[in-house]
Amino acid sequence: MESSASAKLQNSNERSKFREATVDLIAGSLGGAANVFVGQSLDTVKVKMQTFPTLYNNMFSCFKTTFAKDGIRGLYAGTIPALAANIAENSVLFAGYGVCQKAVAWAIDIPNVQDLSPLANASAGFFAAFFSSLTLCPTELVKCRLQAHQETQGLAIGKSKVRSVGPWVITREIVKNEGLKGMFRGLVPTFAREMPGYFCFFGGYELCRHLLTPPGKTKDEIGAIRTIVCGGVGGISLWVAIFPFDVIKSRVQVSHAASQPMMKMLFHIARTEGVMALYNGLGPTVVRTFPGTGALFLAYETSRKFMNEFCDKF
Repeated sequence: MESSASAKLQNSNERSKFREATVDLIAGSLGGAANVFVGQSLDTVKVKMQTFPTLYNNMFSCFKTTFAKDGIRGLYAGTIPALAANIAENSVLFAGYGVCQKAVAWAIDIPNVQDLSPLANASAGFFAAFFSSLTLCPTELVKCRLQAHQETQGLAIGKSKVRSVGPWVITREIVKNEGLKGMFRGLVPTFAREMPGYFCFFGGYELCRHLLTPPGKTKDEIGAIRTIVCGGVGGISLWVAIFPFDVIKSRVQVSHAASQPMMKMLFHIARTEGVMALYNGLGPTVVRTFPGTGALFLAYETSRKFMNEFCDKF
């Protein structure tokens, strides 16, 4: 009898773990899609400014030039791989975050993940980003090359206007010229950007949620506006902390030449172009990040709450 009850309890725990991971996976996917739709045009501006700092004086001239040459389509170049990247990254990130929260809680002997401090949640985000980086790198590579296609091809053939291509053409070209290994070009800078970045991301988000939770309520009950604000704070914390590594990642992925070691490239840019070159594109990034990550967390928290309530009925 005891054996039967123990087996039922074990099966129930396994189903609960599977449900939590599935809910986090789906909610992360929806959050990633929301982030792209809100901020993709300014992400294009960011990549262009990082990769071609001499072509654009500021984010406004980059936005204006891109719109004049290519219209809305140019500003939303790379949307399909960006959607693929964000959905893949955020589904794995948030599913991994839930697992890593449990691992951190076990390591520091806290029975409930809801009781983790912002620092402990930040540590969970750091480890979760390792796994999401593996899914992000190939799709981010295609996105960056699509966003910078007009400039790279224009410089190569000496024309101001070149034929547009889609993500499948870019992917085929990478695999043909660089092999499957080429799809992971820029993986080390991606790790260097993502892991400390998501430490700041989840740390900033959870600290802000902690500070904005009214007495007598839980963090899950702070409402939509506060959730958007907390998401925006987390997003800005991420980018301000790790932006130089994002510049390096964008240049490595857009370039077709053999890449230098990451730190050597960082010091080379600082020496030849100045330290501020490592922050090219920070303006449009900050402008798009607040609403973008606000939308991400709002979609994540809302859909997660809805799915948990729905599952509890059955």
